Order: sequence, then structure tokens, then C-alpha cells
Amino acid sequence: MTQAEQTFQALRIFFTGVGGQGTLLATRLVGEAALEEGLPVAMSEIHGMAQRGGVVESSVVVGNVCSPTIADGEADIVLAFEPLEAARALPKCHSKTLVISSTVPVVPFTVATGQAEYPAIEDLLGAVRSRVASVIEVDTAALARDAGSERAANLVMLGVLAGTGRLPVSMKSWQEALRRILPERVQEVNRRAFQTGYTLGREL
Repeated sequence: MTQAEQTFQALRIFFTGVGGQGTLLATRLVGEAALEEGLPVAMSEIHGMAQRGGVVESSVVVGNVCSPTIADGEADIVLAFEPLEAARALPKCHSKTLVISSTVPVVPFTVATGQAEYPAIEDLLGAVRSRVASVIEVDTAALARDAGSERAANLVMLGVLAGTGRLPVSMKSWQEALRRILPERVQEVNRRAFQTGYTLGREL
């Protein structure tokens, strides 16, 4: 048994976003970083309608737990890449859940065509704040843009998660996961995005 396993029991992380945001890549990176640290990991992916901008949900369970499935009321951390999806994930949360949510909406087709209205961001995140222990709100577009590419918003979110220290994974293990999983041509910008998020997470 590794030292990490001896000092850590379990953490259930639920990911939610829409197609094209890199939700599944973020899930894989968390799993790989935890494995690199020597922690037992189980991952589950629900692709949904990813190719059409539909909801994408996935989960990583780290620690001494057999199933990768996160039932309602079991998520210790929710990583929401879109604010409406953060509100929709509330059934997964419990009173001590940490929610890390992007504040940048992805406007659904029905809203873009005038068939529906997108709720106010403050209303969405206010509903989340009232139900969980803590919410970290992240302007992923601005931070990713500062790092060099708005497409790296998912790495900003991962950096925030890493910076909070809730998942006992060292920076060395995170960096090794990024090196192994990300294509070489995008490694530098994604490392910058991750570091930007990590700094934010450490400050909170």
C-alpha cells in the first residue's frame, strides 16, 4: 500500500459540461494523475450527445471504492464546465460538496433561435450556493485567453481543482499526466492554463 493510499480514503468527483468543452479529456487527466500518485481509481463516462453540444457527464472515484458510479447525494466535488449544468448537477451533491463551476455559458440551440431564455448566471449559481458547502466560480474564458487559448478552459478548471488540494495529487503527478495525455503541439498552452487555474485554486 502506498503512502497516498494510507492517508486517503475516497473522493467522488462528478464532471458535467456540454459537447466540445473537453469534459472527457479532463476526466481522463484526473484519473491519470491520481494513478501516477499511486491512488486507486475508477472512471465512468456518459457521453450523452457530445457531438451535438449536448450534455456530457462523467465521474472519477478515487480511493478505496469499488464502483465508479456516483449516485445522487454522493459527489464530494462537482466540476461543472458550464453554469446551467452546475445547477442541473445539484441532485448529485450533498451538504459538504465543493462545486467548481465555470461562469461562462454555452448557449443552447433553443436559446440561440429564440425558443427559450438562458437563466441568469447569478440565479443559477445562487441556487447552487444555497445547497452545498462551497462554490468556486471561474471565468474560464478570460483565464484561458490569458494563458493563450480559450480552448484550454478545461485545463483552467483542472488547475483550480488541483490548487484546492482536495485531491491528494502532487504537482509532479499532474505534470506527468499532462505530458502523457496531451498532444505535444498543445502542451505548452495547456500547461499555462493549468498553472493559471492552480494559482487561483491555491488562493481560495
